[in-house]
Amino acid sequence: MKEFISKYKHAWCLLYAFIYLPWFVFLEKNVLHYSIIHIRLDDYIPFNEYFIIPYFLWFAYVAVAIMFFFFTNKEDYYKLCAFLFIGMTISLIICTIWPNGHNLRPTEFARENIFTDMVRGLWATDTPTNIFPSIHVYNSIGVHLAVMNSEALKKKRVVRIISFALMASICLSTVFLKQHSALDGIGAIVMSMFMYRMVYHTERVANREKLEGQFN
Repeated sequence: MKEFISKYKHAWCLLYAFIYLPWFVFLEKNVLHYSIIHIRLDDYIPFNEYFIIPYFLWFAYVAVAIMFFFFTNKEDYYKLCAFLFIGMTISLIICTIWPNGHNLRPTEFARENIFTDMVRGLWATDTPTNIFPSIHVYNSIGVHLAVMNSEALKKKRVVRIISFALMASICLSTVFLKQHSALDGIGAIVMSMFMYRMVYHTERVANREKLEGQFN
C-alpha cells in the first residue's frame, strides 16, 4: 500500500475537484442577475442539435487525457493539470466578480429527434450563466496542447489527428448548441494562449538557452 501511495502520490492534483465543483454549483444556483454576452457573430450561427455528441464527448476527452498522462508521464500530467486548473480558477473568479450569461437558446426546435431530447436534458441541468470564458473550449485546447507537446505521442500521428478533430468539434459545439456566445470561445482562446506561454513555452525557451549555453 505504501508503495502504491508513493507511486501515485501525484493524484493530489485531482483534489482540485473539491474546490471547482462546489464553487461552480454555487454560482449556478445563486447568479440571478447577470450581464448578457452577445456579439453579432452569434446571430449568424444556426442551432444544430447534432453537436450534442462532441459536446458530451468533452467529458471523456478531458478525463482520458488526464488519466493517460497520470499513468504514463508525471511531468506531462502536472503540466496538463496546471493548464486546466489555473484556467478554470480564473474563469470562476471572472464569473464571481462579473456574473455573465446569454439569451441565445431557441424557445422551440425546427425538428424533434433524440438529439434535441438530449439538448433539453442538458439545458434542464445547465443554466445559460457563468459562461465567459468557455471552459469547454479552454479545456479542449489544453488537452490538445498536452497531446501535441507529449514526447510519448510525438510519433502517434493518428492520435494527434483525432485529438485535433475532437478539440475542433467540441469548440464548435459550444456555439452551435447555443451553450455559449462566440465571445466566450474567443476569450477561452486568448486565455489558453497566455497559459500556453506559462506552462509550455517558457520551459522550451529555458531549455533552448541552456542547450545553446553548452555550445558557447
